[in-house]
Amino acid sequence: MADFYFNLPLWFRSLVQGLAVIAVIFPIAGMCSMAERKVSAWLQGRPGPNRALPFWFAWVPVVGPLLQRLGIFHVMADGGKMLFKEDSLPGHVNKFYFILAPIIAMMPALTTVTTVPFGAYFDVAGNVIPLGLARVDIGLLAVFAVSSLGVYSLILAGWASNSKYPFLGGVRASAQLISYELAMTLSVIPVFLWINAPGQPGTMSLARAVEFQSQPGLLGGAWFIFIMPVAALIFLVSLFAETNRHPFDMAEGEADLVGGFHTEYGAFKWGLFFVAEYSHMLIGSGVFTLLFLGGWNPLPWVTLSQLAVWLHVAQLPLVVGVLSIAIFLAKVLALIFFFMWVRWTVPRFRYDQVMEIGWKKLLPLAIANLIAYAIGIAVLQK
Repeated sequence: MADFYFNLPLWFRSLVQGLAVIAVIFPIAGMCSMAERKVSAWLQGRPGPNRALPFWFAWVPVVGPLLQRLGIFHVMADGGKMLFKEDSLPGHVNKFYFILAPIIAMMPALTTVTTVPFGAYFDVAGNVIPLGLARVDIGLLAVFAVSSLGVYSLILAGWASNSKYPFLGGVRASAQLISYELAMTLSVIPVFLWINAPGQPGTMSLARAVEFQSQPGLLGGAWFIFIMPVAALIFLVSLFAETNRHPFDMAEGEADLVGGFHTEYGAFKWGLFFVAEYSHMLIGSGVFTLLFLGGWNPLPWVTLSQLAVWLHVAQLPLVVGVLSIAIFLAKVLALIFFFMWVRWTVPRFRYDQVMEIGWKKLLPLAIANLIAYAIGIAVLQK
């Protein structure tokens, strides 16, 4: 089956893979929207969304009421409302760029997912083969380069709205994302200093990071969150800021900006911004999992290959691939839950506090962490 697929024309495979990305990202983003409301309800001690029920499912005796209470059908209701609701276009906006902004927001979200490996299997020789849409040796660099373009959609939306609050939201977004990108980039350099030992070919591959957390020994099998906890903390905090998540949602703070950069948007265009936000959360959580949480390895010092041997499925590539994807997705969804938990627990920062955390706290800490690990790795490798 794999040989047949890879013998197909490149343009056809690219089309199939692109459609697969859209078919996966959009439903997951919709489910995240529903999950966010259920998590907030759970944390606040209330039922949450539990009323939507299609008429053709209402007669099912046990399953229908159960799915209704879980709020599953609200995903369908929200998607239909977003798609068919009247999509007004204010007369005072710059129409071309106003429409272009949400489209640009989706492009980095759908592009970066291609460079993130999401599982692995074993070939006949026992080698670990990562699963991903594009096998590139500069995986993390590609993620950083493309995902940073997402800020242009927020700036463009704020400017094209020709309104005070969206413009302020766009300005805040540009300052915030530039500020936290520096700390985020510096936080991952110690990881790749550890990976790229002298005498070995240099790489920025995310799969290589998982490989280094799958080796024997005390340090070999330890996840990088234990070896480099400060780097993991800096990356995680920066990830909150880069995805405009609470308590760093300065670009859309309703307390002082009504809705920020998306104040003038509604219906489908408004929905695209939030699909892009959840997509960035998914990609960011995936990158954090690969760098600091062992990727598709189930536990620290327990690798995927060991688990496959214990379950007697090491010779079944399809089963191993599905198992690795399930482990990876479980970690990503746990991080998504953590995003939502923080949103409904921690109060929003002021804008000056956000800038102070980025420039006066995280950036010096990231530089100090880099210097400490550079010296430590140099001493260990001598």
